[in-house]
Amino acid sequence: MIPIRDRAETEITPIITYLLIGVNILIFIYMQTLGRNELANFVANYALFGEFILQGEMLHTLFTSTFLHGSLGHLFSNMLFLKVFGDNLEEAFGPIKFILFYLICGLLASLTHIFVSPLTDVPTLGASGAIAGLMGSYLILFPKNKIDTLFIFGFIIRVITIPAFAILLYWIAYQLIIGVGSLGFPGAGGIAYFAHIGGFVAGLILTLISKPFIQKKDDKSNSEIERLNNSVEYIA
Repeated sequence: MIPIRDRAETEITPIITYLLIGVNILIFIYMQTLGRNELANFVANYALFGEFILQGEMLHTLFTSTFLHGSLGHLFSNMLFLKVFGDNLEEAFGPIKFILFYLICGLLASLTHIFVSPLTDVPTLGASGAIAGLMGSYLILFPKNKIDTLFIFGFIIRVITIPAFAILLYWIAYQLIIGVGSLGFPGAGGIAYFAHIGGFVAGLILTLISKPFIQKKDDKSNSEIERLNNSVEYIA
């Protein structure tokens, strides 16, 4: 199941979400212009290698690695998920808190991956850990939002609309099952499952902690209605 859009419209233009998508696309395009040796050096300098982090070196890659992608498919899937889940969260958090939340989730996702696979020499790159954090947050704040989802089973291809909690719980269950199964096989399949899990859990916990300070659209509407009612009572 692949989420392709949500039905909950926002009242803002999600500038930070679009900016993140744009930066990721531009960096990917730049990487395609590099020769083989230049690309290898670029990845070596900006992708995440756990062994260096554990030695206290290349700490900048905890952040830079989240803006690199290894293929067009990798980029497209991550940017699709970012668009689906990012705009409503940006509206709820506000742009500054949203970008900080995104970067912190990416950082914690990277640290989780290093904790589980500290000795792997396979470079880690991609925005999926940070985006997983957004998905964990979305599960807390918007579990009932309707998500249009591409369902593929053999020759059956359908677009179905399901609650956000269904696709998000399915996604994290899949990550857990495959991730646990890949333990002992560093770099298996080229996917850092525990970065996804770490990011998702980080998003859950951070949102639960900060939920009293997050004002969702419904809350804003209720506050506006209450303000108008008070004004009417005052005028009367």
